[in-house]
Amino acid sequence: MNATSPAAVDHPGRVVLLTTSHRVAPGLLSWPAWQTLRAADRVLCADGAHPQLPYLREAGLAVEETSPTAEELVAACAGGGTVVVVATSEGEPALTDGLARLAGSGRVAMPELELLPASYDLPGARLLDLVQVMDRIRAECPWSSQQTHKGLAKYGIEESYELVEAIEAGDRDELREELGDVLLQVVFHARIAEEDPDSPFSVDDVAGTIVAKLIHRHPHVFGDETATTPEEVKAHWLRTKAIEKQRESVTDGVPLGQPGLALAAKLSSRVRTAGLEVPLPAGEGIGYELLALAARAEAEGVDPEATLRAAARAYRDAIRATEGVAG
Repeated sequence: MNATSPAAVDHPGRVVLLTTSHRVAPGLLSWPAWQTLRAADRVLCADGAHPQLPYLREAGLAVEETSPTAEELVAACAGGGTVVVVATSEGEPALTDGLARLAGSGRVAMPELELLPASYDLPGARLLDLVQVMDRIRAECPWSSQQTHKGLAKYGIEESYELVEAIEAGDRDELREELGDVLLQVVFHARIAEEDPDSPFSVDDVAGTIVAKLIHRHPHVFGDETATTPEEVKAHWLRTKAIEKQRESVTDGVPLGQPGLALAAKLSSRVRTAGLEVPLPAGEGIGYELLALAARAEAEGVDPEATLRAAARAYRDAIRATEGVAG
């Protein structure tokens, strides 16, 4: 039998707090995590229903369902042992606070403390949380459970306008919040769509559709075509879109319910892009004058809606200044 060296006996050991993400499938752990788990003297977990436990045990690890105190954990590491604590979804605040108190006391030889993330959230992982929250709200909220696509339509318009306002104001905090509100409308409508008895679809179907569309319309990114300028990219987009839609007129797909200046500019853009020579309709009145101004703005690369909003904000500020209202 090999003798244990004095250095090993005196070594305070090592505590590894293993964290996992509930947004990653259980069992999909990093290689350093698996190495640490297999080399550990003990593996502990306070939550007997932890989603990782079946996979750890299937891999041959003996996981003890226990919630040690800080003192017990330090004692378990004495002599150079390594103890891995598989953290619960709330973390281990009581344990980490206890270890911090022991370390601060200066009376205990503390083991090495290591935080080891065993799985990481991928970009977009919080979208899974949003889908789960929306599922619960749809099922349990008296108001949300009764909403329909038509009933929510006005909110989609309002949130889009508020997003534009945040962009034009240059307010980063407001921009982040308004993007979330617009995203909520997408997830809410997709959740309602799941319940349709005839043609249901989910948020995954929505995402899958736009992913397929983006890949198809960007052959210079995902295919063999090339594009080195924004103009070439736009040409690719319009060409693939025309093949997809098989429209009879360049006006097909233009929503007539949008604000008037935006509608006029969109029609003018479609005409110009298609290379058509379509004279503006002759008529008297402010409407025809506005149409001509919108077409001129679009031809000059100016968004008539945005410029009118900017002018309107200046007018609002002038009104408030006349009233003596600050800001």
